[in-house]
Amino acid sequence: MPEQPYEPEGVIAGTGMGGAMDLGASEATTLEKGPGAPPGGGPAGRPRSLWSDAWRDLRRNPVFLLSALVILFLVFISLWPSAIASGSPLSCDLAKSQDGPGPGAPFGYDGQGCNVYTRTVYGARTSVTVGVLATLGVAVLGSVLGGLAGYFGGWWDALLSRTTDIFFAIPVILGGLVLLSVVTSNTVWPVIGFMVLLGWPQISRIARGSVITARQHDYVQAARALGASDSRILLRHIAPNAVAPVIVVATIALGTYISLEATLSYLGVGLKPPSVSWGIDISAASPYIRNAPHALLWPSGALAVTVLAFIMLGDAVRDALDPKLR
Repeated sequence: MPEQPYEPEGVIAGTGMGGAMDLGASEATTLEKGPGAPPGGGPAGRPRSLWSDAWRDLRRNPVFLLSALVILFLVFISLWPSAIASGSPLSCDLAKSQDGPGPGAPFGYDGQGCNVYTRTVYGARTSVTVGVLATLGVAVLGSVLGGLAGYFGGWWDALLSRTTDIFFAIPVILGGLVLLSVVTSNTVWPVIGFMVLLGWPQISRIARGSVITARQHDYVQAARALGASDSRILLRHIAPNAVAPVIVVATIALGTYISLEATLSYLGVGLKPPSVSWGIDISAASPYIRNAPHALLWPSGALAVTVLAFIMLGDAVRDALDPKLR
């Protein structure tokens, strides 16, 4: 008669004091998971990912909720400014120059007799457009170049490192004064192109460091041992686990690009009239700060709130995606 295999009815679990106790299989499983722990660590028995944990933390973070509401409002008025502001931002009446708040003009009028409220609302479109498009361009270009350099290394990594050193040595404001002073276009594209040109090295170094860290993990080595191609390893295994720092830096940088556009427009090399921009309005209202301070305070306040909202959003995202802060 063949011998039956032995099937243990219990397991031995350490007591934490040098002894042991005999537990059944179900009790041992409960002890391992802890009381009240959901099966598998998440809904439907599936373990929670970094992104699901981050989203759960963000929904409970008042800083994230407040900044997200402000940003959603800015996006709304950027897409449909006429929903809350009537009239054209280019419609001005010199007879109302520097007048205070009145019917239809709660923010008063600037030195040219333009409605400050209408121009402030329409100025959000320019700032949000420049910030979003510049951030997307910087994130895509920097992530691709930095990711490839971090993964393949060698001469490509050395060339990219020396190139970024050269770009970091260029002062941003001085570079904008030199490069944009010869541009005659009134569109946002030259400003966006300048920001992408000088902004990608920062994202590139962040992406390079994240990829170098991710490629040393066991799951990458296992995928390579199974014969996965370099493109599959980069897109399926490394990119999802290395993109979090890039998202954090890009979110914070978005507010910086909005501020940079206003600064360049204030200096006269960014957007130019008849374009509507907070930087243009701040520059035009500066000489009248004593007689009409409202023309300067409202666009300046809108710019400050917008930049602060994106910086707060970036800080909240950083805290949610950083495992060391959990």
